[in-house]
Amino acid sequence: MKTNAIKEGTVEGAEQGSKTHQLIKLGVDVHWHEYVVVRQIDGSSPQSAQRFTPEGFVAWAARQTQLAEQVWCCYEAGPFGFVLHKQLERLGVRNVVVRPRNWDEYGAKVKTDRRDALALCSSLDRYLAGNTQALAVVRVPTDEQEHSRSQTRQREQLVSERKRLGAQGLCAARYYGYDLPDQWWRPRRFAALQSQTPDFLLELLARWQRLLLAIDEELDSLGGLIESAQQQMLPTGLGALTAQILDREIGEWNRFKNRRQIASYTGLVPSEHSSGQTQVRGSITKHGNPRVRHILIEAGWRLRQFQPEYRAVKQRQAAFDVAKQKGNSPARKRLGVALSRQFIVDWWRIKTGRTTPAQLGLQMSWPTCPHLPSKPKPSSETSVQPPTQPID
Repeated sequence: MKTNAIKEGTVEGAEQGSKTHQLIKLGVDVHWHEYVVVRQIDGSSPQSAQRFTPEGFVAWAARQTQLAEQVWCCYEAGPFGFVLHKQLERLGVRNVVVRPRNWDEYGAKVKTDRRDALALCSSLDRYLAGNTQALAVVRVPTDEQEHSRSQTRQREQLVSERKRLGAQGLCAARYYGYDLPDQWWRPRRFAALQSQTPDFLLELLARWQRLLLAIDEELDSLGGLIESAQQQMLPTGLGALTAQILDREIGEWNRFKNRRQIASYTGLVPSEHSSGQTQVRGSITKHGNPRVRHILIEAGWRLRQFQPEYRAVKQRQAAFDVAKQKGNSPARKRLGVALSRQFIVDWWRIKTGRTTPAQLGLQMSWPTCPHLPSKPKPSSETSVQPPTQPID
């Protein structure tokens, strides 16, 4: 049975205007129709979990601010965004959104909403006591950053949907013994299929084609909107779309304090399993933002082609040539990952004014696409900030 309030043990003091507690901690397991909450008052043991409707929890959280000097709350990032976070912040509740994880630390193989809420509350207690490793706090973007990021993520979803529908058409054709060219739904290519495929198959493919052409139109429109926001020069080979995806996913470049943090955020750092005198490093962790990681891998191969004077490319060119001569594909992939990792560190340095493109050997140019002017505005000629800090 859902409840909209929890019995307060010291309501009398709150009614008189005095706050009877120093700190209240709340761990919340969030669902669309209900929240499961565990509360801990000061240093006491966590209380039993309670269930709330979303509206009831917000009203109850507001009352907690009358009971304690500080009220802290945490919940896992998920499909419901940061709406609850912003509601709590407006009430005066200090909230942190944390990275989802498996809270079954001892492998009991029992997962319930109550256990998750209790684990969140206990981890928040340790986090506030100074153990910053107890929770992996997620950065909450501003409304503007969140809206712009949703555009690039929607484009990614449309691209995936186009691949899925295109593959369905290809599977249908091969089922009947016919093959289709790449991007078979394009008007010219589809027209050429009419003389090569039977009518019943064309009828099937035509339904997918109409959907695919509509997606293509939306992708062109959305891609133009994203690219038109790029108003600065870029390294040759790095397109406006790539730069915008990086900017919108990162949000604030200054939030990274050193090169290790930005590299770790991409998940392009090597994994490690070391103990005692043994040190073993393996493949990359992939523990970070997958959208940034995927686009950096693609950008790294483009930099090899368009930026031969780039310092990171020159340092690895001899190793690339040896790997190519030997046909060592794994070695080339490792070098490509290392180049991508070095580039995001260098791009972070440029974005935060720690260095300039010229010092790194990067050739800059105005991005060329139909949605942008042919040359930069006079105020954007330099395009990068002057160095204000030494290179890490």
